[in-house]
Amino acid sequence: MTNTNDLGFTILSLVVFLPAVGAIILAFMRGQRGAARIFALGWSTLVFAVSLPILFNFKHDAAGLQFYEYFNWIPDWGVRYELGLDGISLWLVLLTTFVTPLAIWSAWNVEEKTNNFLMLILLQEMGMLGVFLAQDLFLFYIFWEFTLIPMYFLIGIWGGKRRIYATVKFFLYTFAASVFMLIGIIALGLLNYKYLAQQGLPTDTAFQVQTLMANINQFGLSDTELKLLFLSFFVAFAVKVPLWPVHTWLPDAHVEAPTAGSVILAAVLLKMGGYGMIRFCVQLFPQIAQEWARPIALLAVIGIIYGAVLSYAQSDIKKLVAYSSVSHMGFIVLGIFALNEVGLQGAVLQMINHGLSTGALFLLIGMVYERTHTRELADYGGLWKVVPVFVYFLLFATMASVGLPGLNGFVGEFLIMLGAFDSPIGWTFTAFAAVGVILAAVYLLKMFQGIASGPFSERRTPHLSDLNRREVAILLPLCILMLVIGLYSAYFTRPMETTIKALEAFVANAAPLIAGQ
Repeated sequence: MTNTNDLGFTILSLVVFLPAVGAIILAFMRGQRGAARIFALGWSTLVFAVSLPILFNFKHDAAGLQFYEYFNWIPDWGVRYELGLDGISLWLVLLTTFVTPLAIWSAWNVEEKTNNFLMLILLQEMGMLGVFLAQDLFLFYIFWEFTLIPMYFLIGIWGGKRRIYATVKFFLYTFAASVFMLIGIIALGLLNYKYLAQQGLPTDTAFQVQTLMANINQFGLSDTELKLLFLSFFVAFAVKVPLWPVHTWLPDAHVEAPTAGSVILAAVLLKMGGYGMIRFCVQLFPQIAQEWARPIALLAVIGIIYGAVLSYAQSDIKKLVAYSSVSHMGFIVLGIFALNEVGLQGAVLQMINHGLSTGALFLLIGMVYERTHTRELADYGGLWKVVPVFVYFLLFATMASVGLPGLNGFVGEFLIMLGAFDSPIGWTFTAFAAVGVILAAVYLLKMFQGIASGPFSERRTPHLSDLNRREVAILLPLCILMLVIGLYSAYFTRPMETTIKALEAFVANAAPLIAGQ
């Protein structure tokens, strides 16, 4: 193993595989439900603690990969085990390690096959971390596909009444789309292997992302072939985001998933799609990304409006929040394909913001559902008087999702729209996206009003107790971060500035290739 970080050890590998070690230990703790819960929480917290040195030792002025480590895994195929991190992936890694302990703590009341449930969450964490850190396409694909397995079982075993339908739909959508990406990965790897061999260079980096970025224009590909390769990746990432019109798996998966599954799905899993668009669609195919920026922005804007309208129409509060993710993730795609520094910064920051605020909303919905066993908005009302602590947290998370100035959601959406306005996407799409911000306030305030205001119906929601200390402790870190990002966003955007500036310059330098110059 070769590593090039100042910490003197392979910290990225430790962060990626530590959750798997915890899952293995849990496998030997059968029949110890209470001990397994405490261990899983403590172990996932340890993973978060181990990930913090990455933040503290991250060099803000370095555009390239940091904490880089590799070894030649399958040299005859040009495949490496290769991990690295830059300003784009830094906060996504930390979001993953931060949210996982909270998701585990929220599952304290899971009684059926508790060990298996906790093992799957830790394995899910390993897969997601691998996606954000892999710098070899072959390795990336393994982690990408691996993330399907734990979520498949989390929804399929511990989900709601329609869990089998939701699980199968989730798996088929995401797996089928990933097949296209696999074809693209194989094609790029073979082309790069052939090119490296012709140049008399080592072929062990055939699937390396950085080598592909440098060599792809030397493959002699036609414009049509480049577009097909771009599409092979884009389809997989669009389904994962999800982008309209390939979004229909998400509401079913969210509604049927257990609370911890919904939190992980909203907070981290969807972000893999946005991250993939930046890392592969933009970095490997900058010419096509520029050429198709407006058509993709159109899909994003449709998703923003469509998701908002459908959210307003829902009577199930969990499905309402699920459709809101379609709308909010549309903003992220819009920021990505603005292809400028401001838009890309806003997109990355909004991935973190959405993970925090929507994760908190799903936690709150799960907490109230455990007490009432209903998610119908009509069954609620007047909770201000009965469970005020719950309503305070609900108001805070709702305002963050709406984009209230001073909270995290405002900063991300503002940067995205500013970047989109000052890009080829133009003011028209940005204006329609702004309508989505207004609609978000409409459907989220409708939800809040329906839950908190009006007369309290003891017949429909009897014997309600307010949040306990454990639940407050779960929600408090999320709310603190929402406030801190809203007030001190520069601290969160600064680490990504150099990386994103370099990416913006890389995309701009690819512009002449579009005109065939």
